[in-house]
Amino acid sequence: MTNSTRPGRLFVTGAGGQVGRLLAATPGAIGLGRTDLDISDAGAPARVLADLGPHDVVVNCAAYTAVDAAETDVAMAEAANVAGPAALARVTAAAGAWLIHLSTDYVFSAPATRDRPLEPADLDPDATPATVYGRTKLAGERAARAADPRTTIVRTAWVYTGADRGSDFVSTMRRLETERDTIGVVDDQIGSPTYAVDLAAGLLQLAQTPPDHLSRVTGAVLHATNAGRCSWFDLARAVFVGVGADPDRVRPVTTAEFPRPAPRPAYSVLSGVSWADAGLRPLREWRPALDMALHTRSLPLPRDS
Repeated sequence: MTNSTRPGRLFVTGAGGQVGRLLAATPGAIGLGRTDLDISDAGAPARVLADLGPHDVVVNCAAYTAVDAAETDVAMAEAANVAGPAALARVTAAAGAWLIHLSTDYVFSAPATRDRPLEPADLDPDATPATVYGRTKLAGERAARAADPRTTIVRTAWVYTGADRGSDFVSTMRRLETERDTIGVVDDQIGSPTYAVDLAAGLLQLAQTPPDHLSRVTGAVLHATNAGRCSWFDLARAVFVGVGADPDRVRPVTTAEFPRPAPRPAYSVLSGVSWADAGLRPLREWRPALDMALHTRSLPLPRDS
């Protein structure tokens, strides 16, 4: 028997994060926050998922995501982003379960400008990402696949909820609009804003797709973001417009004027072709998704249909 014969349980690691919290709140899902399963403890997956079965799906949303802090906290980043996914994959491989591992645009070392979105195949086999976060996430992808070749990697980018008390970019812009007369935002980094609700809905649909089907129609890596592209400056202006504020209060600055410990990708637009080729519904364009985020009092639960 294979995973395609009947649905199993859905386990969500990293259930305290933006995407994990949404997935864990869906009916029937089993959410595992850090107190339940600390991904940086390589022995934890085997202990916590001891009864994992061949029809079960594990969506790993757990990661060390403090991009700047990772530059000096290398050991913890490696434990959470490399050893953790590898340990999860060993458990799913032994049980015959399916691991879906969430990854990031930071694995790419892309040039500053491109004329097309990044496909999974665009990743150089010898790539060396510019940040500790990117390097550990790429190593984690490879470690998970090595431990369990049926693992599916889903890369995403610029994820936000827009919640009033959130710490993501959209939430931060909403807060700063009430605190400052003007704000400078970089205009030379290009990507695709991704609403966590839309990404979670896509992951739910993926989790219900037999992995054997995926292996026939696509590779082991999928890209999933809301459609379209913009700069952080464009996104900040769109947030101001969405909340009824003057977008001219957002001023463009260059990356060089806003140095960070970890360099940000200049271009990280991910192509949705692999997602569509897998028979999955493309995520909608980023502007209507942002509008929903700005006008929804509480996060709606993602739906797979």
